[in-house]
Amino acid sequence: MSHQLPDVQATAPDVRIGLEQVGVTGVEKLVEVAREDDRPYVLMAEFAVTVDLPRERKGLDMSRNMEAIDEVLEEAVSDPIYRVEDMVGQVAEHLLEKHAYTSTATVSMEAEFAVKDVTPASERPTQSTVDILASATAAEGEPTREEVGTRVDGMTVCPCSQGMMEETASEKLTELGLEEGDVEEFLREVPQAGHSQRGHATLAVETAGHPDVDIRDLVDIARDSMSARIYNLAKRPDEDAMTYRAHANARFVEDCVRTMAERVVEECDHLADDAVVTMRQSNDESIHQHNAHAERIATMGQLRDELDRA
Repeated sequence: MSHQLPDVQATAPDVRIGLEQVGVTGVEKLVEVAREDDRPYVLMAEFAVTVDLPRERKGLDMSRNMEAIDEVLEEAVSDPIYRVEDMVGQVAEHLLEKHAYTSTATVSMEAEFAVKDVTPASERPTQSTVDILASATAAEGEPTREEVGTRVDGMTVCPCSQGMMEETASEKLTELGLEEGDVEEFLREVPQAGHSQRGHATLAVETAGHPDVDIRDLVDIARDSMSARIYNLAKRPDEDAMTYRAHANARFVEDCVRTMAERVVEECDHLADDAVVTMRQSNDESIHQHNAHAERIATMGQLRDELDRA
């Protein structure tokens, strides 16, 4: 005689509070991204998938939910895709259909991606790694919102410490008998020392529907928002070029975020005013135990308005 196991998850919880996100994280899948005129590239992607849980239900039924999630993800990644943000959007919509008691489904994906590079001085081919980010939220009665973005590393130099070093250099050069004009020219041509940091920039765009931005454009904007790009391969001339570039382009953590905002408005001008842009910069300080952080989340309309008033 068989006994049906009780569906404990469907019972009422002891504390009747609804939850916004319940699901699974760390789900790994291979994703093949097709390209029109080139070979596809394959990502080892990690997914997080959640739905909202009403106050009347004790649990999500993780084993059954994982089966549904795996089924939907496998279907989504079984064929080559062209946009990762569209893929996660489809997964979110399918999960919403499969869960009668939920009103919102959210899917996010992260994957490491290698981009082709050329070193700045020796002009040798190399590769740099960046993180690709994609997420989508499907909600009943609303258009699915999709986000695509990137997280990249770079180098920054502190303008404040550099300014103090410039003052010291100016005083010393004057003591050595150089004219004021010569001192000024020297300081323009030879950037002075400043403490440097490894910088981490995050840039993402979210819209109702797919964001219609090229992830490679976001990678370039994020990398160039810092004082200088960094490279996996660097011969001595490349190290010199990177160091010079960074010190000639010293930027606070706040400057990096503002530069991202300015370049997104300039280079993604096709985006509607209601597109949401996330810009985040964190710097690993070299002379402090703490780190520096700045961020801004705003619509394209807000950024356009603020830049027009500048």
